[in-house]
Amino acid sequence: MEISIQTHDFNLSEEVALLEQDNAIDGAVVTFTGRVRNQNNGNHVTGLTLEHYPGMTEKSLAKIIAIAKERWNIGRVKVIHRIGELNIGEQIVFVGVTSKHRQDAFAANEFIMDYLKVQAPFWKKERTNKGEMWLDAKDSDQNKAQQWD
Repeated sequence: MEISIQTHDFNLSEEVALLEQDNAIDGAVVTFTGRVRNQNNGNHVTGLTLEHYPGMTEKSLAKIIAIAKERWNIGRVKVIHRIGELNIGEQIVFVGVTSKHRQDAFAANEFIMDYLKVQAPFWKKERTNKGEMWLDAKDSDQNKAQQWD
């Protein structure tokens, strides 16, 4: 398990290569990458500012990954989440999971991302054509996470 909270961007192909490196036991690698989009809630978005609670964020992510490891037969897990000022099209988050079989890798990856959205202490402020605004957790994200219970 590897967790990184960082301001600098990540290279998707390098992250996949690290998950696969010297890993002959796992036949599946599933990744998710989230990016800054230019529209949200009917507003034109020009960028994001992401903040977090240092120390607590990493503990929260480690707990989410531990739960995923209890529920599915998975191998390696890597979560990268960027903080700071991000522009349209930039990468925000990476979740990579390996397993012997694809079903476990897909399910664990989706679970980690769903729980990250509602349980990890990140705060998002959008820069829009109507000014800056802090975003609240979406009901749809809460509902999606609850489906795993």
